[in-house]
Amino acid sequence: MKCLAWALLSLGLLLAAPTPATAQQSQASAGVSLGRNYPNPFNPETWIPFQLSQQLFDGGHRPVVSLRIYNVLAQLVAIPVLQGSGQLMENLQLDWNGSGTYVAYWDGKYPGTDREAASGVYVYQLEVDGQRQTQKMTIIK
Repeated sequence: MKCLAWALLSLGLLLAAPTPATAQQSQASAGVSLGRNYPNPFNPETWIPFQLSQQLFDGGHRPVVSLRIYNVLAQLVAIPVLQGSGQLMENLQLDWNGSGTYVAYWDGKYPGTDREAASGVYVYQLEVDGQRQTQKMTIIK
């Protein structure tokens, strides 16, 4: 019975995630584009690209950006780092980098440990100035 409940919860979370077409439409209007992680599926590390439009930086504004990875039970698993800076992507104020293209990196491990995350489906969520975009990723061992 427990397995059935877990499977139904997992299926519900997966179905509730936006489809790529829907996600692209809403992201484009917000000036934010969250890409697919690569490689996907992955083992043990992955990169997550995202783009921010120049308009988000108008008037010297520095968007506040967070990226979090959750398991299918909506438990926080990890916070990736911004590639090139090594800073955790938690309430990070970004500067315009000339292209608007940024990449986050996750080593596939639980924070503060050498333990790798288990095989399965995970959800990563980008938050920019309070607006959220979500995608799925898969770890295969």
